[in-house]
Amino acid sequence: MGFVAVLAAALAGFFMGAIWYMSLSRPWMDAAGIEYGEDGKPKGGGSPMPFLVAGITMLCVAGMMRHIFMMSGIESPGAGLVSGLGIGLFIVLPWTAMNYAYAMRPAKLTLIDGGYAVTGCAVIGLVLGLF
Repeated sequence: MGFVAVLAAALAGFFMGAIWYMSLSRPWMDAAGIEYGEDGKPKGGGSPMPFLVAGITMLCVAGMMRHIFMMSGIESPGAGLVSGLGIGLFIVLPWTAMNYAYAMRPAKLTLIDGGYAVTGCAVIGLVLGLF
C-alpha cells in the first residue's frame, strides 16, 4: 500500500508542476533567461531529460515525505496538506531562495520555482494523507 501512495503522490506532484509551469511558462522562461520562438516554446527544447528527472525527483520527494509522515503519525488529508505546505514553505523554498541568491538569479524566478515547491509539496502531502 505504501508504494501505491508514493506513486499516486508523485504523479499528483508531477501533474501539479505541469499545470503550474504551463500557466507560468512565459514569465518563467523570461525570468530563467530561456529563449523561445514565436510559438512560445523554448528554442532547442524537446529533450525528455527534464521530464525524466522531474519524475524521479517526485518519487524521491513523495517517498521521503511518506516516511516522515509515517514516523510523525500524520494520517489525515488535512494534516498531510498542512505538513506538505510546511515542508515546501520552510525547507524547500528557503533552500531554493538561498541557491538562487548566490547564483544571482531573479527574484521572480525564485517566486515561480519556490511557489511550485510549496504547492507541489502541499499536493503530495494531501495525497499521502488520503492513503
